[in-house]
Amino acid sequence: MNPYSKAMDDILYDEVPSLDLADFTGNDPEKKKKFVEALGEAYNNIGFVAIRNHYLSDSLSQQLYDVIKKFFALPDSIKQKYEIAGLAGQRGYIGKGKEHAKGRNTGDLKEFFHVGQTVVGDDPIKKEYPDNVWPEELPEFQTIALNVYKQLERTGQQMLRAIALYLKLPENYFDDKVKHGNSILRPIHYFPIENPETVPADAVRAAEHGDINLITLLMGASADGLQVRRRDGKWIPITALPDQLVVNVGDMLERLTNKKLKSTIHRVVNPAREHMNKPRYSIPFFMHPRSETSLAALHECVDAQHPKLWDDITAGQFLNQRLMEIGLKK
Repeated sequence: MNPYSKAMDDILYDEVPSLDLADFTGNDPEKKKKFVEALGEAYNNIGFVAIRNHYLSDSLSQQLYDVIKKFFALPDSIKQKYEIAGLAGQRGYIGKGKEHAKGRNTGDLKEFFHVGQTVVGDDPIKKEYPDNVWPEELPEFQTIALNVYKQLERTGQQMLRAIALYLKLPENYFDDKVKHGNSILRPIHYFPIENPETVPADAVRAAEHGDINLITLLMGASADGLQVRRRDGKWIPITALPDQLVVNVGDMLERLTNKKLKSTIHRVVNPAREHMNKPRYSIPFFMHPRSETSLAALHECVDAQHPKLWDDITAGQFLNQRLMEIGLKK
């Protein structure tokens, strides 16, 4: 199917398509082919899919939710011990309202924690990454978080292999680009607000934005609120079921594919005023390539009808730009 065909462009989803990763990783070539086609169609249109039969178990997911709820319940004075100056928020704790969407100044109504890549062996990229920060009050946090990180990274590698095939690239095209990539696991706490009138009138849990990275893998959230903006402007609610991951295209992949694959704008809306005093937890995994990876448009995605949209840039340069735009880097 031509990914630029009018028929495909006419599709307007009312919900995020659901796919079975086992169709791709199994031994049935026909199922694998259909998975790739369906994934490409979804990423051309809404930019999001829900994936089942991934590598993250429900029990491991629940363990991480349990421990992050304990962390965010700690007093602010303790959490702030793990907010390390000079790291641009790339490891450890990031306090309430510190991040805002690109183009906005009002901080989002959230706090979060970042777990990054650990490099084993002599890969020189190890020098680029700060050490992870672990709360001493919760010794189990490290083991659980690193295990989740590995399983989501493993799932992301398979998703990128399917994307590569859809783009008519070798299946392993992304493998070396994401090996020891600058990926981030981000447990988020959308904290309860007892008195909504005390926050800025335009403050929201997460203002509309596109993700920075190649793809994002989102574990099931603890409450509703995530919405995706469809091409016609309609906002569609999304909830990742307990056995699913929601996987969406990020800005880096959109740039690399010359907008053949869409980085769809999404947001987390505030609940009704009477429910603002209830927390929401969410854990996305932002899958990044290595910093030296070029985001120059693939020649397979550029032609007379689709001229190159952006100047060449590396993943590291692009990340630095965006960290400044969202307030995490000065």
